Amino acid sequence: MARCLIAVAAASAAVLLAVCDLDAVIAHLLALSAIFSSSPDALPLLNQQDLSRYDGEVGSQGLYLSVLGQVFDVSKGRRHYGPGGAYHFFAGRDASRAFVTGDFTEGGLMDDLSGLSPSQVVALYDWLSFYQRDYRPVGRLIGRYYSDTGKPTEALRQVEAALARGLELKAEAEADSKRFPSCNSEWSAAGGRVWCSEKSGGVQRPWAGVPRKMFNAGSRSIRCVCVPGGNPELSASAALQEYEGCPPLAESCTVHSF
Repeated sequence: MARCLIAVAAASAAVLLAVCDLDAVIAHLLALSAIFSSSPDALPLLNQQDLSRYDGEVGSQGLYLSVLGQVFDVSKGRRHYGPGGAYHFFAGRDASRAFVTGDFTEGGLMDDLSGLSPSQVVALYDWLSFYQRDYRPVGRLIGRYYSDTGKPTEALRQVEAALARGLELKAEAEADSKRFPSCNSEWSAAGGRVWCSEKSGGVQRPWAGVPRKMFNAGSRSIRCVCVPGGNPELSASAALQEYEGCPPLAESCTVHSF
């Protein structure tokens, strides 16, 4: 598949991504590039003490939260982010990590993304896109992601690199899902069945294919995929394996597990 280069402006630094030429991924990249369309210099700088004064409590100065050092006024979502709201723990701080880990303890409500996977970083940027779209940006937070002059830090550049890798992996996964659509499946106490059709895996195509186990070395996972029957190149692939006891060209196989 042809590959293309897409420049994404991220926090005023251009991240050059090599991704598969997939319409959905390109649209995703373009949406993310809009997140950083405004210059950081156009917004005021806040430190953590400043931000803590905007937690929505009685006597506070407002209701703000920060994602990756970008501060948003979430006053219009007070019922969610204000005192008593389900997400009040996000108010007055940058708890970027918790958006993708779901750890809402004090220990988990932090801006440090160390150890997160590239896919998790992509999910975090989806959250950032949401706030950029639905809430008013009001500043940049001095600390992990922005210096005291408002410039992106090395930590932010590392996050951008993880984003680039995550988007590349996402593009590759989407390409694989079209090349190797998932099987249909049904299960009962006695066992299961996997089969292929011209719409299995949500991919419309002119062929049904035959079920194969596909091994993902990176995640050590196995999934059932449909491949064109009689393709010698695919049959020789080390990543693909026939289901035991199932005829090689059968469109349906009885199985005990994936």
